[in-house]
Amino acid sequence: MSNPHITVKDLTMAYGDFVIQRDLNFTIDHGDVFIVMGGSGCGKSTLLKHLIGLQKPAKGDVFYDDQSFWQAAAEERVKVMRRIGVLYQSGALFSSLTLAENIALPLGEFTTLTQSEIADLVSYKLALVGLAGFEAYYPSEISGGMQKRAGLARAMALDPEILFFDEPSAGLDPVSARLLDDLIISLCETLGTTIVVVTHELASIFAIGTNSVFLDPESKTMLATGNPKTLLAESSDSRIIQFLTRGEGRSAPSGQAGDF
Repeated sequence: MSNPHITVKDLTMAYGDFVIQRDLNFTIDHGDVFIVMGGSGCGKSTLLKHLIGLQKPAKGDVFYDDQSFWQAAAEERVKVMRRIGVLYQSGALFSSLTLAENIALPLGEFTTLTQSEIADLVSYKLALVGLAGFEAYYPSEISGGMQKRAGLARAMALDPEILFFDEPSAGLDPVSARLLDDLIISLCETLGTTIVVVTHELASIFAIGTNSVFLDPESKTMLATGNPKTLLAESSDSRIIQFLTRGEGRSAPSGQAGDF
């Protein structure tokens, strides 16, 4: 049975009079790796901003479990935001701080833990993302893939129920991107975290996605929701098929588009 963690109801996103997407309705279940996908300019990152409280809807609402986010008082929205972690496209690490200092920042700000307890937690979070022993390194001293993992460790610092990823594979080589995909799956399976990923990378979509929404830039609304593999197998909408097969269609030879 469906166990909604996030419910999007009748959501319209706009900048002034310019509508980005309208009438969005979908649910993200507990434990999902949920993919927000669609072509360039469809509003994927804008939807992420609406989900995490950075941009108010023109219409509609977002519910966390059964609690309205946008109709709630400001202090209640802050409580909801404490339940989430965000990995931005760039990693968003502070370049003047070590990895340990970056991850310790939210722990020092929002908890009453001692410095010793924070140090232990920092080491644990870095170990979770495969960066044990890198506490004293600065972001400039590690690779792009390692920076993404360090950013993830910071996003996980306060043990969020939900993690949001904005184009996590952007700028990564294929091997690093696959390792990050494996890490996302591991976090979902071992910690039970609900994960929402904004991406257009087909390899990642099929490797990690258990549920999804497809946004269309032309009609400015969603075309479908469901498991990406099921959408590819069963959808009759040519726009979805073309996107999920890199324009090759379902007749693409084995090993090419859609075969992951």
